[in-house]
Amino acid sequence: MQVIKRYPDNEHQTLLETAESYLRESVAPLASEIDSAPEVLREALKGMSVRTLLGLRIPKSWGGLEVSSTTFGYFQQLLARYSGALAFLQMQHQSAGAMIAYSENESLKQQYLPKLAKGQMLVGIGFSQVRRTGNPPVKAIPVDGGYQINGKVPWVTGFSFFQEFIIGAVLPDGREVYGMVPFTPTCQDAGGTITFSKPMALAAMESTNTVSATLTDWFLPEERVVSIAKAGAIHENDQKKLLSAGFLALGCAQAGLDIVEAAAKTKQLDFLYNTFESLHGEFTRCQTAMIQAAQANSQTFQQRLQLRTWAINLAGRCAQAGVTVSSGAANYKHHAAQRVYREALVFTVSGQSTAIMEGTLARLV
Repeated sequence: MQVIKRYPDNEHQTLLETAESYLRESVAPLASEIDSAPEVLREALKGMSVRTLLGLRIPKSWGGLEVSSTTFGYFQQLLARYSGALAFLQMQHQSAGAMIAYSENESLKQQYLPKLAKGQMLVGIGFSQVRRTGNPPVKAIPVDGGYQINGKVPWVTGFSFFQEFIIGAVLPDGREVYGMVPFTPTCQDAGGTITFSKPMALAAMESTNTVSATLTDWFLPEERVVSIAKAGAIHENDQKKLLSAGFLALGCAQAGLDIVEAAAKTKQLDFLYNTFESLHGEFTRCQTAMIQAAQANSQTFQQRLQLRTWAINLAGRCAQAGVTVSSGAANYKHHAAQRVYREALVFTVSGQSTAIMEGTLARLV
C-alpha cells in the first residue's frame, strides 16, 4: 500500500498526505486492536486531534479547516480504508461540528467551535430516531425557557469518548428540535434525568461504545438549542448528503482490495491478479463518478442514489473477495479480512433511508 502522491484537482493535498501517512504508519498496524479496544481507539482519535484533523467541516473563522466536499470525501475514504471504527467514530464529531457551524445560536458557536476544531472537546450525535415514521421515539414539548424532552435514543456512538452529544426530538407540530445534552448520566435539579445503557455488543466496531440514552422530563434550555427545523427536514438533509457515507463504503471497498492485492503478490496466481485488476477498475470508476458528483453538485437524487448504492455493493463484493483469498484464516476474529467484512456490514446500513435500502437490494437482485 503506497501513499497516494497526488489527489486530482484537490486544494488540500498536504492535509490528505498528512492524514494518509498517519493512518498507514500509526493506525493500520493496530486496526484489529482499534476495532475491539476502546483505549486503543482513543489513542488513534487523539492522534487525529494532534494533527488538527477533527475540524474539517468547521469554518476557518472558528479555527477549523473548512475543506470542500471533495476533500472531505477523500478524507472519509482514507479513514475507512485503514480503520472503519476510527472512521465511524470521528464522523460523529465532524457531523456535530458542521451542525453547530450552521446554527443560528452564536453563543453555542463561540462556546464550542474553537474547541471542537482543535479536538479540545469532542461531541457526538444522537438523532437517527427522528427519521422514523409514526410515533416519535423522542418527543419535545415547549415549556417556559426551553423544551421538555422524553424518550429513548436507540443509538448514540462514542460513550466515554465524547463529552456531549446533539440530540434530536420531535415537537407536537412535527418540527424537529436539536440541542446539546451531556453524554454522561445526569440528574437535573428540577428532576429531569438522562441515563445510558451499557455499550452494546455489536458485530463490528464495538470499541466505539455505542449506547442507548433515555431522557425523562429533561429540560433543554433555549440557549442549548442548536436548531429548530421544519417537519421532515432530516429527510431533506439526508438527500443532500447522500454521497457522504458513500465515501466510507468506498474506503471499505479499498480495504478489501488491499487484501486481494497482497494475496495475489504472495500466492502468485493469475486469477488473483485478474480479480484484483477487475475490481480495482470498477473501484476507480465508482470513485471518479462520486468525486465528480461531489464537485458538480448537480446530479439528481436518483443519480446520487445510484452512486451511493454502487459504493455499498462494491464494498460488499470487495470485502467478500478479501475473505475468499484469505481462505480459512478469514474465520479468525482478528484477521483483516474478517474485520473488513464486518465493516462492510456497518457501511451498508449507516444513515440508511428507505430509498437506500431499496436501491441496495435492487443491486443484489
